[in-house]
Amino acid sequence: MPLADIHRRIAAALARAGRPADPVTLVAVSKVQPEARVRAVLDAGQRVFGENRVQEAEARWLPLREAFPGVELHLVGPLQTNKLARALALFDAIHSLDRESLATRLATAVQGQGSCPTLFVQVNTGREPQKAGVDPDALDAFVARCRETYDLPLRGLMAIPPVDVDPAPHFRMLAEMADRNGLAGLSMGMSDDFETAIDCGATHVRIGSAIFGARAPA
Repeated sequence: MPLADIHRRIAAALARAGRPADPVTLVAVSKVQPEARVRAVLDAGQRVFGENRVQEAEARWLPLREAFPGVELHLVGPLQTNKLARALALFDAIHSLDRESLATRLATAVQGQGSCPTLFVQVNTGREPQKAGVDPDALDAFVARCRETYDLPLRGLMAIPPVDVDPAPHFRMLAEMADRNGLAGLSMGMSDDFETAIDCGATHVRIGSAIFGARAPA
């Protein structure tokens, strides 16, 4: 089971970065994984999991949560506004707040139910047209509106750097943006680059294949 190895690598990365006492939340990204693999990771003690799709997460986790108390679910994929109510009923954290229309609907829903999941604003650090996320130049104004207009309790920022580039500049950019906006959370780093992300200040790393193996076909 590679889970213990991931924990050792996280601890070593924290020590190298001079932050051995800082907590890093390991989000085991279980999207499109067979239930047997997910149960094996649950049996090994992991309790924080990430999913990309609301419908898939409902089918998997409604029964698994009864069998494994204490599971915390994070939505790490895009959130459609028409699935917002279902997402709020299921997820403890949303890492993909990425647009004004979602912030508006989220604010209304949160006010109605009186509670809010942990929220991360997704930033498109590579300014990739095919990728979701707030443009870095618009980030400060978006954070201000989320706080002042929508009264959303933001925890931090999330980013997925472009493929096949050095992720460190993107991680450092995200850390600088979070710092100037007074946000403590940094959701960054996946299976291939989480140690670099920790060196740049990550508080949450989203790791899938390094824990579960290659994903099954969608």
